[in-house]
Amino acid sequence: MSSIAFAQTTPTTTASATTDANKSEFKFNDESHDFGTLSKGSVCTYEFTFSNIGKEPLIISNVVPSCGCTTPSYSKEPVAPGQTGKIMVSYDSNRVGPFSKSITISSNSKTPTKTLFIKGTIIDKKAAGTL
Repeated sequence: MSSIAFAQTTPTTTASATTDANKSEFKFNDESHDFGTLSKGSVCTYEFTFSNIGKEPLIISNVVPSCGCTTPSYSKEPVAPGQTGKIMVSYDSNRVGPFSKSITISSNSKTPTKTLFIKGTIIDKKAAGTL
């Protein structure tokens, strides 16, 4: 008994290029923030605002700080095309000295990984003898 099989060829398409053109896309107002010099214990929080300039809803899957002294919170709902979202970043200002930290965002965007930056210096006025 003999068998003959014919394989179908699939035409090559540029479906991935078309899909990429429709993907969601971040556009941040700014991607870094300098707190300057703050006193120990001061509020050290910044809100990064972004727009979805893509054609599909933007979904943030994770936001990871570079260390435990930085705490992010973010829009958990999909951000529709043309709409805005926020990523709030807080730094523990009880740690005296200069700091430079990053926050890595994972999403379904054209660029699936995006990094934001914060920096500044925390001083202890009490330790320096000034009030």
